[in-house]
Formats: sequence, C-alpha cells, structure tokens
Amino acid sequence: RGDVAVPRAPKRQRVDQSEVQASFRRTIAQLGTRAKSRKRRRREEGADVDFEEPTRTIEVNEFMSVSELASKMEVNPTEVVAKCLELGMLATVNQRLDMDTIETIALEFDYNIKPVEEIGAEEFAEEEEDSEEDLELRPPVVTIMGHVDHGKTSLLDFIRESNIISGESGGITQHIGAYSVELPAGKITFLDTPGHAAFTAMRARGAQSTDIVILVVAADDAVMPQTIEAIDHAKAAGVPIVVAINKIDKPEADVDRVKTQLAERGLNPEEWGGKTIMVPVSAKTGEGIEKLLEMVLLQAEVLELKANPGRRARGVIIEAELDKGRGAVGTVLIQNGTLRVADYFVTGPYSGRVRTMVDERGRTVKEVGPGSPVQVTGSNGVPQAGDTFVVCEDEQVARNVSQMRERVRREQTFHRIHKTSLANVYERIQEGETKDLKLIIKGDVDGSVEVLADTLSKIGSDEVQVNIIRRGVGAISESDVLLASASEGVIVGFHVRPDARARELAASEGVDIRLYEVIYEVENDIRAALEGMLAPEEVEEHVGIAEVKNIFKISRIGTVAGCEITEGAARPGTKVRVVRDGTVIYTGNVQTVRRFSDEVKEVSAGLECGIKVENFNDIKVGDELQMFRIAQHERKLA
Repeated sequence: RGDVAVPRAPKRQRVDQSEVQASFRRTIAQLGTRAKSRKRRRREEGADVDFEEPTRTIEVNEFMSVSELASKMEVNPTEVVAKCLELGMLATVNQRLDMDTIETIALEFDYNIKPVEEIGAEEFAEEEEDSEEDLELRPPVVTIMGHVDHGKTSLLDFIRESNIISGESGGITQHIGAYSVELPAGKITFLDTPGHAAFTAMRARGAQSTDIVILVVAADDAVMPQTIEAIDHAKAAGVPIVVAINKIDKPEADVDRVKTQLAERGLNPEEWGGKTIMVPVSAKTGEGIEKLLEMVLLQAEVLELKANPGRRARGVIIEAELDKGRGAVGTVLIQNGTLRVADYFVTGPYSGRVRTMVDERGRTVKEVGPGSPVQVTGSNGVPQAGDTFVVCEDEQVARNVSQMRERVRREQTFHRIHKTSLANVYERIQEGETKDLKLIIKGDVDGSVEVLADTLSKIGSDEVQVNIIRRGVGAISESDVLLASASEGVIVGFHVRPDARARELAASEGVDIRLYEVIYEVENDIRAALEGMLAPEEVEEHVGIAEVKNIFKISRIGTVAGCEITEGAARPGTKVRVVRDGTVIYTGNVQTVRRFSDEVKEVSAGLECGIKVENFNDIKVGDELQMFRIAQHERKLA
C-alpha cells in the first residue's frame, strides 16, 4: 500500500523496546537537525534560495504515533515511515514520537506544528460560542494570599462565621479549601490556599481559576518575602489585587507604613492617586471587613464576570484526595456550565461519572452552577490540583480521552530521567552526575529539624557532602516531593509521614522518601550513602614473583617463559610486570600457566612452570615476573 515500498525484514525478532526507544531518541538528537537544515539552516545563513515558510499548520500532541501524525498531515503512513528511513531513523507505523521528531517530520512535509494545550480537548469542544443572551453574571472567585501569620485564615474565618483555625495545626492552612459566601450584595467564592504555592502550581498547569486576589498584610508588621512573592505571582497571572491591611486593632499598627512599602512594590493606593484598592480591616473585631467585601464585589462588576449555565460543565480541580469510604474525591470549581449528578466527565488522565456532589457545608446537591465549588465522587483515579474538569457527551468519549492522556503520561514517565535514591547514588557519582547528596528534611518540631540538619551537615568530606535544600516542620507534602523531583534529592522524614497525595506523587516521580524515628539511624544511613558515593580506593596486592630460567618459542602460541616461582604463586589472569635489570619494561596480564603440558590454575613457590605473558614475546633469561592484582577497598568517612 502507498507510493513507497518498504522492504520487509526476513524475520521479526523480539527486541527490548526501551533500547529501541533510546536508540530512536539518539538518532533524533544526531540527525533531527539535518531534516530542518535543508530549509531552516539555509534561511538562517541568509542563502539566496527559493524557500517558502510552510503555510499549513497541524495541531499535534507529544508521543503521538507515526500513523496519527500521518492522518493529521493527510498522507499515507508508509510515506512517513519512508521519510524516517530517508533521515536515517528506523520507525514503524505504531512508533510513538517525541515533539522534536514530530516537528522534524512535519517540516519535511511542509507543515508547521502547534502543540495542543490540552490533549483530547477537541473531543468535547463546543462548536458554538456563547451568545450574549445566554451569559449570566457569576460569582467572583477570590484567592486570599499573604505572609504566614498575617491573618489570612482569620479573615476568611470571620467572613464565613465559622472557626476553622481550631481544627488546624498551629493556625496554618494545611490544604486548599473552596467556600462560597452569601452576602446581601451578592455571592463570593473564596479559595483558601496554603500561601501562593498552590496558586502558582495551578497557574503553571494552565488553570486560571482566580478572578481577584485579596492580599493580606499585617498593619503591625511589614511587607515580608512571602508578601512580595504573592504580589509577583498575582501580577504574572494578570489578576487584580485588593489589599486588606489587617490587625488595625493592635496599638502598634501603622497603616501608612504598609501603604508606603506596597507603593514601592508597584501597588499604589487609590487615595494616593493609584489604582489599587486598600482597605484597613481587623479580622478580630470585624472592622472594615464589610467594606472589603463591597470593594471585591465592585471589582467583580468592573470585570463583568459571566458564564453560560446552559452548557455542559467545565471547571478546575482545586484539591483531591483518596477517601477510604468514598474513593477518589475532587473539589471542583465550576467555571462554566452546570454540573449534574450522573454526568460523564474527564479530569486529567482519569474519567468517571458523577456519583455524588457535596457543597462546602456538607449538603448533598443535585446540580451546581458557574462560580461554585463542590466535592465530586465517581472518578476512577485521583487527579491533581489544576487539572481541568470537563463534562463529556457520553461515557465512550470520556474513556477515549482518558486513555489517550494516560498513554501520554506513561510515555512521559518512560522518558523521564532517573531520580535519585540512596541505592543508586553511587552509580551516578561514577558517571560524574553528582557530587553532593541533596536532602529535604521534614520533622515534627523545629528543634528536631534543627538538630538533624546540624548533624547531617557535619557528615562529608572534600569529595562528597550533604546539601540540605529545604528543611521544615510538618507532614511531607506535594511541594516537598516536587522540589525533590526537580533537584533530584532525597526526602528525610523524622517523626512525620507523607500525606496520600505526596506518596502518590513520589511513586510516580521516583522520589526516595526515608522515614525515621531515631536520629542516629538517619546519621548512619546518610553516612553510608555518602561513603557509597566515595570512589573506592584501589590497592595493589602482591601475588607472586617468578624468575625466568629458560625461553621456549612455540608456533601459534609465541614465547613461553620457563620460570621458577620464588615467592607466592603464579595464577592465570593476574597482572604482571616484566622487570629487567631493575627496570619495568612491560606491564600486562598472565595469559596461561602450564605445569608440564597441562594448563593449571596455580603454581606455588618452589616449583617450576611455564608462563605466557599476554601480547608480549620479548622475554629473556634473567627477567623477573612480578605478579599482582588490583583490589578495590571501600572508603570510610573520617
């Protein structure tokens, strides 16, 4: 079939697919630019050639097969296979391609490529745009951000008129929560996050879930590093900021100082001629909070936030967990359309059917409209925060998209570089990939973490050392696992455990988590790991000495030395130095040792034997053969 006949192999043999994939990627690395060079390089060099940039563009996703790429380009798959062979790349119609390879082949067929933002999106894309009459105002989605202890949770607690601090460790928000608040002037949906990290993670995954950011700054404190980071993240996302200057009830509160510091960061108050709304509040007494909410709703009016409740629902995962009784539970923020019980959906690489829906007050609901959060059960897996949540036409569409995404995820896992563990760290030091052992230390109390960090920091030498890239108090979180994955580090947990999401992520990312109860056990393991990273010491061990008494020249074998063993023993396979008049003239290996006409494994001192030195025939009577071996001894840290 097709225009090009591809020779058929005489017999198909089973091969290691990982080797095929690795070979294919190496070929791409070596030859991938060659395909582009016929067009791109000549253009970049300014050569006067008749060249036109491809005008056709196809949407592609990474790890699509040759057959799928051919279908996109509307050519026969055998043509693509033939083109790969022409470029020196062995491929089959079912071969999966990385993005560089796809671009290389597409250029050969005069196509530009556009990577799809969301795999399978075309399967459930709406054909018609929302008409103006179908759109309705929806509640604004607000994220509260700011420095730790500046009162983020206390502010939300006052707004919701419920105490969530009492159920949290140290008053710090441990998980992302989503809450809808009914006010006389309208409805607001709050995302309560543990700082800016979750906000950034969702934005990095393409989830623009927030409409307005309330930046909380304590009036009795100052603009802190986390405050600055929150400002930077909000600006990068293009989200308007409303500043809540909290703790004005304290005697040492200085609102103007906070405004001045914020103005230096580009947030100029409205009363100073700027555009940033700043409201002094007290989460303790409630002063100013009503005005703050009015300002949020006013900002929402300016943004004209609208959605079409008549469509199939689309949203974003705010948080997810695996519940023993209910299975996978995801908190979904509905952004458009209406979600109903029994709807089929896709979220990340998983699919399912809405089994139950529970709002933030624990009430079971049958349907949820735009701008509202809801806990959903029915997924066949636990998605990640930031994953899109899309209702599909039917179960088959949901399964197809889910399977496609899962296949891509498996390919990405296959292509991912090996992560660090204490077991393989020495192999990597041999390859010159690392000289230090990166650790993330988490403990139950700050004192333990401090002692552990100080203890481990003292272990090491000039060659290898411990590098503590993060230390903190609390359970091992997804953030810790992500950092360990990115930096190829190892997580040490002291009297703490990873949460369910962190365990799942660590397994998928290949991150090594070590859990301990006693400090000296941690020290022993880390010391052993560092000692394993030390290159072993090579020690020469004496085997024996032989004195050459006669020389025998044998055809097809070469020169054989007739020797008397004066010390130790002679063994085949050991190393040997040929010493003449006190000078080493050759170093090699003992090929064979013969006793009379038989090859033997050893000849002891006081006996005579024939010794053949590998690849050396210039032996003379009186030479001394010094036999030895190189042993590798493990090294210890001082």
